[in-house]
Amino acid sequence: MRIVVAGGGNVGTYIAGELQRFGHEVVIVEVDPARVARAQADGEPAGVTWLNVDGCEVSEFARAEPDRADVVVAVTGDDEDNLVISLLAKQEFSVPSVIARVNNPANEWMFNETWGVDRSVSTPHLLTAMVEEAVTVGSLIRLMTFGDNAARLSEIRLAESCPANGKRIADLGLPRESTIVAILREGKVVMPGGDVALYAGDEVMVLAMVDCEDRVRTILIG
Repeated sequence: MRIVVAGGGNVGTYIAGELQRFGHEVVIVEVDPARVARAQADGEPAGVTWLNVDGCEVSEFARAEPDRADVVVAVTGDDEDNLVISLLAKQEFSVPSVIARVNNPANEWMFNETWGVDRSVSTPHLLTAMVEEAVTVGSLIRLMTFGDNAARLSEIRLAESCPANGKRIADLGLPRESTIVAILREGKVVMPGGDVALYAGDEVMVLAMVDCEDRVRTILIG
């Protein structure tokens, strides 16, 4: 896949390096010429192309050929820039998938399809969810949203008192608009087949449409 990463800071550089290591063609777009020069001189990340480009300007951004990209990732440290880059990627260059970083949680409501964002990642919200998951048993913790908040990926750590404790997945009666995608049990991943039973202490990953999230919560944790 061809991926354009807008933002050559620590986050963008790391993402680009990992994606290149996985075999993707990666281009980093960075507005700071000094940062681009340093990266090119150091050859880091290896195999990644750097362009001194302002991703918020259509003619500049076009130099990165986003029209050939499968994914554009906007991860600058400025939410306004990430929104503009996302909108250009979607409307001007018809990029199939646009992912954007949310720096200020107060701005997360804007990161939706109206601004060309297919998926957004809010680091503060992810950290909050991880902390809450670490100290909470028997609660549904939202990790990520998809499709303009139409679906959510959540994690539940089952308690002894949860109604799902000891039941097979096939017998839970989960809504059709939801599915258990993974179970973490004693440090190992358990594939969630219908005959697999859930037990107290399991960390259950659930993907569900927002409309049925309350039903999922009731079925799993009461």
